[in-house]
Amino acid sequence: MENADEIIKEAAKNDIHLILNGTDPQSNEEVLELSKRYENVHAALGYFYSFAEEITDEDISLLDNQLENNEVIAVGEIGIDYYHRKDNEDKQKELFEKMLDLAEKHDLPVIVHSRKAMQDTYDILKKHDVIGSMHCYQGSAEMAQEFVKLGFYMGVGGPITHNNNKKIRKTVKKIDINHILVETDSPYLTPEEKRGEKNTPLNLKYIIRKLAEELDMTESQVMEITAANAKKLFKIHEY
Repeated sequence: MENADEIIKEAAKNDIHLILNGTDPQSNEEVLELSKRYENVHAALGYFYSFAEEITDEDISLLDNQLENNEVIAVGEIGIDYYHRKDNEDKQKELFEKMLDLAEKHDLPVIVHSRKAMQDTYDILKKHDVIGSMHCYQGSAEMAQEFVKLGFYMGVGGPITHNNNKKIRKTVKKIDINHILVETDSPYLTPEEKRGEKNTPLNLKYIIRKLAEELDMTESQVMEITAANAKKLFKIHEY
């Protein structure tokens, strides 16, 4: 987390709250520590698909205990990804199921990563009593509507500003704004206006601007509604 403290302080000056996602035991600890240190930082803890063959029963027990912490507002980032690797899909699914079991146990929403695996992701989520966010959603508008029926919000980030990404712009027009969240995925998925630079939470304004343009709304309306969505989903009350 290079320059994490500096970025968090800058976000606080702009009244931006951050949800930091852990992906393995080490990053989970780092996220927890930062959430204790800063009022505008909230922790999401989980094990990412890329660690599907490394996570042990002890790691699961550790996460189970960490999720008791009041700073934790979600289980994430979790999910499955067949774009980078498909030969271990059973292991990915197994870990995803374990993460969803923990989310149910602790009554926490989930932050889900899904790439080239939308149908499997949907089928697994449907079996569990969870709600959450589809992080940086990349699927179809039709599938988005199915996730919404399960109680999920679609995460919209930098790609909506990319000139060649017509798919997400088409999708947001078919989803009620009350089921959309804005996000940055810092330091990745930088908006078009800042291409070539590392992404930061301050770039939310470009995503909000584009979303407002696509939905024929004002930026303040988009900000107000998506902030309310985040507060409702993640039960954040202090801003």
